[in-house]
Parts: sequence; C-alpha cells; structure tokens
Amino acid sequence: MSGYGSFGSSLRDLPRLRRSRRGRVSSWDTSGGNDDRIRLQPGQTRELADIRGPGVITHIWCTVAVEHAGQPEEVEADYLRRLVLRITWDDSAHPSVLVPLGDFFGMGHGRTGNFVSAPLQMSPQDGKGFNCWFAMPFASGARFELVSEMSVKPVVFYYYIDFEQHDEADPEVGYFHAQWRRENPTDGIEQGDQTNDEYLFGGTNRDGAGNYVLLEAEGRGHYVGCVLNVHNLRETSDWNWYGEGDDMIFIDGEPWPPRLHGTGTEDYLNTAWCPSQAYHAPYHGLTMPGGPNWSGQVSYYRFHVEDPVVFERSIRVTIEHGHANKLNNDVSSTAYWYQTLPSLPFGLAPVDQRLPRPL
Repeated sequence: MSGYGSFGSSLRDLPRLRRSRRGRVSSWDTSGGNDDRIRLQPGQTRELADIRGPGVITHIWCTVAVEHAGQPEEVEADYLRRLVLRITWDDSAHPSVLVPLGDFFGMGHGRTGNFVSAPLQMSPQDGKGFNCWFAMPFASGARFELVSEMSVKPVVFYYYIDFEQHDEADPEVGYFHAQWRRENPTDGIEQGDQTNDEYLFGGTNRDGAGNYVLLEAEGRGHYVGCVLNVHNLRETSDWNWYGEGDDMIFIDGEPWPPRLHGTGTEDYLNTAWCPSQAYHAPYHGLTMPGGPNWSGQVSYYRFHVEDPVVFERSIRVTIEHGHANKLNNDVSSTAYWYQTLPSLPFGLAPVDQRLPRPL
C-alpha cells in the first residue's frame, strides 16, 4: 500500500493503478436482518465510526427519519438543525467538524432539496439522501459521532462511511474542517428617513470590521468554500434585494483592503443580477432562491475546488450583510477548509440558537 498518493480523481486519472485497502463502516444489521439503521433517543450521542489510520475518508452517505412517537408531524420538524455531525481527527482534544447535519450536506434553514455539486449532494427523494465526497485524510484516527439534541422524538439514521487505509501518512496533507456560524439578526441599522436607494446602496465600509464572519482560522491550510444562508427579515414592497454585501478575505493578518476583495454577494457566489432562480453546478449554486421580491429563506454554495484560498498563518473569511453592513437579516453559514493540527478550538451555538425561523 502507498500513502495518500499523487493521483487525482479525474476520469483521465482513474486508470492509474494504486495501492490501498478499502474499508467501510455502515449501519448494516449485523444480525443478518434488514434493520439497517441506528436509533437515537432525544439527547443521545452515538459513535458512528472509530477508524484507525493512516487513511482517508473518501465518501459519506446518510439519511435520517424522525419517529413521531404520537406527536404531530410539525413538532421538531427542524430536526436537521437539532442533529449535529461531529468529527475528530487523530484523537485531538477538540473536533474539527461540528455542524448541524443538514447544513453540513449543503443546505440551510433545516430544509432539504435535490441538488448536485461536486463535493456535496442531496439526492432524491426530496433531497433526503445526503452525500459528501470531500476527501478527509487522517494520520492515526478518525472518529465520527452523531449528536441528537431533539427534545421529544427519536430518530433513525442510515449511513455509509467509506475510507482507504494507507501504510503511511503524508505530512503535506491537511485535515478537513467544517464550522457552522450564525448571526440572528446581523448588526445592521434601521432605514429611518433614508430612501430605499440610500439604505441599500449608500454609505461606506473602509475597514470590514462589521462584516459577517464565515471563518477565522490559524495555522497553515486552505479555505475550500462555504454554504451561505440568508433569511430576509425586511418586509417591504420596495425593492428588497439582500445581497449588496462585498466579500473580503483577509490572509495572514493583512490589513484592509485585502487582496481578495469582491463586488457583491451574488458575485462571490458566482451568480449575477440578484438571482431568484434555483440553480446548481459543480462549484456554485443557489439551492433555495427565496420568495417574491427576494423574501424569505435563501441558500447558496460556493466551493473553491479549482481555486482554494491558501494561508500560511491565518485566514479571516468575511462578507458584508448588505452594503456597508446596513441590513438586519438572519445569516448563517458553514465554512469548509483544510489545515494543519492543532487548529483553533470552536464550539457550536446551543440548539435554541440554531433553529430556523418559521416562514
């Protein structure tokens, strides 16, 4: 067996022979029956896998269903924000992945829908088949856990975690990380006596200090993308676009303006002209376009697969919430990146602060 290897994953490179040992941990019924799932009671944590390395996670598939237990279906319908995926590498003191289950697999607001990207997909029926193809190398161990913060209802969970085992770890390969954040609402200003144009387009931002922060990390690594969610809380018949905020990515402690300064939310997310149509592509997409006049809930993804953002010491990935950070919306995100260990510890907001707003 070789180490991580220099081969890629393109169709052209598939004929290249390699040496590794495939493995899988899944929820198959070890009795030989057909009860191929695990069950979590409210408040329970279950270990999904504890894999010894060196190796690499190559694919994750899972799906989840709620047992209503005599309760109405609408009770805890926000279970995708109540269930948390936790991944720890090499027996580290803190996890490198700590994200609500639905958000990790590419859509916010505790909702699902069919979409296709290169690293993440939600598949039929109605987006309830979750897939991840982010490669996740590890040197000595990979521990996967599912945490239930349901209060009433049990859940059943079906999963595959596919991996390769190697003879040696590659010191130049980073560890996969994912973090969820939310500001609900963002710290904007009231419109007051400003016209709609003044409120949406006026003012200046010359330091980026009040931007929404998707990621702050220290170490050596590269940022590989995000899922960005907005619940537009402004109720008006005026033009109500939420996305005039510029992206600003600060690398290795550089001052404002950073080398990576963008021109607008939809521009960073590779769309244009205030999109209101669902769309999905390998590296960018708008999976939830919102309602009329850009109302309600939206969810985008942007993956830096061909253009990772490299940092040697630190990175701060930010975006304005409206031009000059004027808007007061519910913004949440999942950031994905690779880096050396140890990484900065991070937590997760309590469950009551994660739940999506009702539409």
